[in-house]
Amino acid sequence: MSAHRSAFLNDFAARGHLHQCTDVEGLDALMSKERVAGYIGFDSTAPSLHIGNLTQIMRLRVLQRHGHKPIVVVGGGTTKIGDPSGKDESRQLLTEQQIMANSARIREIFTRYLKFGDGPSDAILVDNSEWLDKLEYIPFLRDVGRHFTINRMVTMDSVKLRLEREQPLTFLEFNYMILQAYDFAELNKRYGCRLQMGGSDQWGNIVVGIDLARRLHNAELYGLTSPLITTSSGAKMGKSVAGAVWLSADMLSPYDFWQYWRNAEDADVGRFLRIFTDLPVPEIERLEKLQGAEINDAKKILANEVTALAHGRAEADRAAAAAQKTFEGDGISADLPTVTIKRADLAKGIGVLALFTQAGLTASNSEARRQIAGGGLKVNDRPVTDEKASVGEADLTNAGAIKLSLGKKKHVLVRPA
Repeated sequence: MSAHRSAFLNDFAARGHLHQCTDVEGLDALMSKERVAGYIGFDSTAPSLHIGNLTQIMRLRVLQRHGHKPIVVVGGGTTKIGDPSGKDESRQLLTEQQIMANSARIREIFTRYLKFGDGPSDAILVDNSEWLDKLEYIPFLRDVGRHFTINRMVTMDSVKLRLEREQPLTFLEFNYMILQAYDFAELNKRYGCRLQMGGSDQWGNIVVGIDLARRLHNAELYGLTSPLITTSSGAKMGKSVAGAVWLSADMLSPYDFWQYWRNAEDADVGRFLRIFTDLPVPEIERLEKLQGAEINDAKKILANEVTALAHGRAEADRAAAAAQKTFEGDGISADLPTVTIKRADLAKGIGVLALFTQAGLTASNSEARRQIAGGGLKVNDRPVTDEKASVGEADLTNAGAIKLSLGKKKHVLVRPA
């Protein structure tokens, strides 16, 4: 028997998204009888989104799949302030030009996951700079600021945790909560938005937004939060050897993106399939029961499905084929990540430490030296034992490349330019 009347909340809960709701019975009743517009905001802090943001995009995707209307809010306005939630330090302030450039780049990412258009359940994308940039300070303080008390604001986690750790919280950041609350009220007035979703760290900001809209417009709004995602070992979700797991191919290759999911911990496979793919829950339940070597088949399905959404099915198939050739075939695939080196430099020979660092497999020569000591670096599948060794044209394989490996799962091809 279903726990909720609305198909959305049943699916949302079955996929592990449901953490807190301001009024689950009220929201369930509303969503079971009418189409609901719901939003999530994404600040423009970088030129790409990463898989931490992907958890939120997939929640909008579930919303749309069940006939409701997603609203994507790009935070061109709030990025100028910086969200203090979960941060020990102030975010670096970006220029308006940087924010505009980042906003333009991340807009394209949403089109891979959501259907935009003029239909009743088609997604819309708005930038909160449309209304925040036009606010006048004194009228805003009188009309909106009077509904917020310092007493309540300092109890919110985004503020309280920073103060408890005795980390500075600027007055600029202190205003972020008010602006996010104003966003919710404004979206309700402009687009009839009734629902805000976010990670559990956004609970306080969502609650004050609901309260503000009630005071300003007598609106009845709802908030829905999801658990913050960590791996089973407790590691922060979204970090790879190379850094953040970006959703843009020019910041992380589809192959490396595929490999991130292929290398998921065994205990995370079922949870990640629920959150990051569209596979039916019964199929996921079958896959997560696989044991031993068979769990690798489930990991490949996870990698294929997540990569297909992010980069297209063709790129996912190429990444899977490259991995199979690398790990199960002759060891060289043209679809592995590639760096080019001037042929003249290769002819003279390049120190192995510098080459691995230049290829991005190690962060520094010192790290490369430590990896060699631990047996972690290979050239053309042969362990590197001499940190003073050089790599040159003689190391080019029949495929016209040199294969560099860090451990068993991180590979780069070096090709002469």
